[in-house]
Amino acid sequence: MNENIPQDKALDNSLALMQEGYLFIKNRVNRYQSDLFEARLLGQKVICMSGKEAAQLFYDQELFQRKGAAPKRIQKSLFGVNAIQTMDGQKHLHRKLLFMSLMTPDHEKQLADMVAKGWRHAHKRWKDEEKVVLFEEAERVLCRAACDWAVVPLAESELDERAKDFSAMVDAFGAVGPRHWKGRRARTRAEEWIKGIIEKVRAETIIVEKDTALYQLAFYKDDEGNRLDAHMAAVELINVLRPIVAIATFITFAALALYEYPAYREKLKDDEAFREMFVQEVRRYYPFGPFLGARVKKAFTWKQCDFKEGQLVLLDMYGTNHDSRLWERPEEFNPERFRNWSVDPFSFIPQGGGEPEKGHRCPGEGITVEVMKATVEFLVHLRYEVPEQDVQYSMNKMPTLPNSGFVIKPLG
Repeated sequence: MNENIPQDKALDNSLALMQEGYLFIKNRVNRYQSDLFEARLLGQKVICMSGKEAAQLFYDQELFQRKGAAPKRIQKSLFGVNAIQTMDGQKHLHRKLLFMSLMTPDHEKQLADMVAKGWRHAHKRWKDEEKVVLFEEAERVLCRAACDWAVVPLAESELDERAKDFSAMVDAFGAVGPRHWKGRRARTRAEEWIKGIIEKVRAETIIVEKDTALYQLAFYKDDEGNRLDAHMAAVELINVLRPIVAIATFITFAALALYEYPAYREKLKDDEAFREMFVQEVRRYYPFGPFLGARVKKAFTWKQCDFKEGQLVLLDMYGTNHDSRLWERPEEFNPERFRNWSVDPFSFIPQGGGEPEKGHRCPGEGITVEVMKATVEFLVHLRYEVPEQDVQYSMNKMPTLPNSGFVIKPLG
């Protein structure tokens, strides 16, 4: 027992985690008035922590590692087994550089333009639709744009299935039972599909440009000069495509924000700087990732807490993004907070913390922002009504989404 920090008294907190979801760590941080506490999850003692200082500690690569942190059930649905998210040190850095090279500002703009084009194309179809479920439309638009951008061949007849599979992998993250197994099956299908494409590229049956995600993953060599086998190359290419489709969640929350705070619509039409502020506030305010995990690399003590080698540690993403010490009135939606915001990689962590070039922060964060901006621009110029529906979202479900998927009625 770690006697220097609060101990949750429950014999096991796994059920409480499922019941409280995004608020599990935040509730106890508030209860114990401590950024650190120890709890038992799935039979093991886990240190849970929140806040900027905790994030700075969590991303110290001398003290923490990702190997062994992600359960196999998450690897087999969300990340892929032994993918980049589970790597450390030089091997992780070498592979991370590949991902960074695919996500430059030019690539971000190219993808955002494809998404904008996709929304315009979708709008043409909507003239025959009585209603549109925005989340489902976003899945399709993003899947099509991601595959076109990465030059992954995708027939129109496959689009719905592939989009749903990418989305199911994400939905399986915090799920048990049918939702989890649906994500597992989706990953198996996607890995077989992409593996076949990788093999065709290597056999030159499919010819692609070198400056594309498909080519770069097909011919990537690790830090020892070895080419990935076709299956692992497919796993990592999915780790480029899947997160792009996952932006559908942020997009749906952006639409909800436009509905809940309509006063911002006019300003968003012409003010690009405000559009970015709005998008960042959506990413801060609404729930996306609940927490992150790592294991202690070597024993150390911090704030009188003993971190034992191999112990699992969870960092509260949602709570840090709603920490009143970091954000004034954090439970209010206020894009203006980002007007003169100084970029801080440890207080704003919707997709992880730290520097993406050196650590485990998501390298596609810029893509997320640009794609959201392009979509918000489309939405504020679109004429539509929001019919009566259930737009509430559960803080227990991880990941969560407005219950209706956010339904709109286009007006031409």
